[in-house]
Amino acid sequence: MAKAVKKQQPSPVVVKDYVPALQKKYKEEIVPRLMKEFGYKSIMQVPKLEKIVLNEGVGSATADKKLIETAQNELSLISGQKAVQTFSRKDISNFKLRKGMPIGVKVTLRSAKMYEFLDRLIAIALPRIRDFKGIAEKFDGRGNYTLGIREQIIFPEIDIDKISKILGIEITFVTSSSKDEEAYALLHEFGLPFKNIKKQQ
Repeated sequence: MAKAVKKQQPSPVVVKDYVPALQKKYKEEIVPRLMKEFGYKSIMQVPKLEKIVLNEGVGSATADKKLIETAQNELSLISGQKAVQTFSRKDISNFKLRKGMPIGVKVTLRSAKMYEFLDRLIAIALPRIRDFKGIAEKFDGRGNYTLGIREQIIFPEIDIDKISKILGIEITFVTSSSKDEEAYALLHEFGLPFKNIKKQQ
């Protein structure tokens, strides 16, 4: 009796040499502009975006563990990468908080996923904020910038009919520069809509 031949499943299609649009823009457009603006002599001096960190605090999680799981799933959808839980480092009796309890979720994006998220943030999410008039320009003095989002529902990945709680998200842009002026110029070139387009002094 002839043996049945198992039909081989087609291999998944892999897109080789894929480069996100903003990553391509950085290399082809932003680097030359910044080199001219700041008078860099080498490409290595040009500031770059090293990572984007998304952090979501869930204080209510001390009373409802499901909130942490929900927040973790939501942040994973928003970022395109699995989020991890963050835990308290000490006991705080006033908040009924014990060391080691989950208090939030975070995810760190690099390379292609970082550029893809940044593209979605600029082109889709931020414009969905009601009465949006741009973002503040307050950097940390070391070339990094943190953007506060009040509601996670501005991201289209979140189904507003299925959310259990409105949560805010802190988005931190970590650059290779230690100077706010250079970091501002970099993020502005990417398209982050700052309220005042003047360079920081």
